[in-house]
Amino acid sequence: MPPRCRGASGYHGVRQRPNGGFYSEIRSGQLRLGLGTFKTAHEAARAFDAAAWRLGRPRQQMNFHDVHTLQQALDVAPSPRLRTAQDRAEHAERQRRLLVAHEDEWVMAEWRQRHPEDVTYEQAYWARRREEETQRRRDERLDRRRRKALALSQCEIVENGCQMIFTSDDDRWEDMWLDTSDQTSDDDDDDDDWE
Repeated sequence: MPPRCRGASGYHGVRQRPNGGFYSEIRSGQLRLGLGTFKTAHEAARAFDAAAWRLGRPRQQMNFHDVHTLQQALDVAPSPRLRTAQDRAEHAERQRRLLVAHEDEWVMAEWRQRHPEDVTYEQAYWARRREEETQRRRDERLDRRRRKALALSQCEIVENGCQMIFTSDDDRWEDMWLDTSDQTSDDDDDDDDWE
């Protein structure tokens, strides 16, 4: 248990990053030594304690008091994550894609200002596509209802239900069990796919 809490993490030398990771660092004179980013605050605090043991800090400055030697501190501390050339290449690629995305947004905003008639045409096009999709869904529901009603009308009514005059390999058999409920409304959220 930490003797004194610092920051939201509750451990000495540990800060939470905006991405959810926990960054650990320790000071040595005027220098700040970054120990890395870890998944949990506990791992970051263990890394801090291992560095504190290496630097000969008093035990009062450490987060955990269950360790009595440098070797024990190193054993319970998470191994440092090595930054490889592949990690750096992936980071550079993500940065490049982010830059391209920002550039695309800026160009599109500029284009919208210069060509408002194209924006109006595009909005009308997508409104027309949404209307066509809504009409197609209505037609499909009506067709399912017609097919089910026809299949039901072609069966013989018996006391406990319906006796089929057609076999299970007949297409009308499947029509009997069609789901004709309105599972989607006309202003369905799936319309967002068209935007």
